[in-house]
Amino acid sequence: MADTDRSGFTRRTLLGAFAATAVAAAPTYSQAAGFLRGGGDIRRLRMYSGRTGEKLDMIYWIDGEYIKDAVKEVNYFMRDWRVDQTKSIDLRTLDILAAAHNLLDVSEPYMLLSGYRSPQTNAMLRSRSRGVAKNSLHMKGQAADVRLASRSVNQISRAALSCHAGGVGRYSRSNFVHMDCGVVRTWGA
Repeated sequence: MADTDRSGFTRRTLLGAFAATAVAAAPTYSQAAGFLRGGGDIRRLRMYSGRTGEKLDMIYWIDGEYIKDAVKEVNYFMRDWRVDQTKSIDLRTLDILAAAHNLLDVSEPYMLLSGYRSPQTNAMLRSRSRGVAKNSLHMKGQAADVRLASRSVNQISRAALSCHAGGVGRYSRSNFVHMDCGVVRTWGA
């Protein structure tokens, strides 16, 4: 059933026009909060972990307020499962993940590959791969690596980039996208 009014505009067309306007008006992270507010009265994260088998479907923000217990649950879900350590995930990272997911217009949850990483885990991964930064934002709880089966790395990265709110790395060979709340930048292919 199409959600249209008498003028023939669909709800999706109007939301798309609003999103395009909001993106144009939000070129820096300091203005990105306004863009994220355009996502509606709730912010929700849907993810699963292939490593732990855990699933998360969590509304963590309602009407301008973060829900403390929900954020705590997200922090646990995004923990370093290798050493079972948690860290508070930067709320800006959660907002970027949620906004990009909304822009992709999918109900499929992200597969979380990496959220928080302890220094030990980061050092171990760095010894195995040149693609792991020595001072990774994962160790500060400011980054996540995700994938979606129904969307390409390019589609996911374009959605994240349209938020103009942090770093976006494309890892096409490994089929995942890195999103963080650091300086706006992009890398990878």
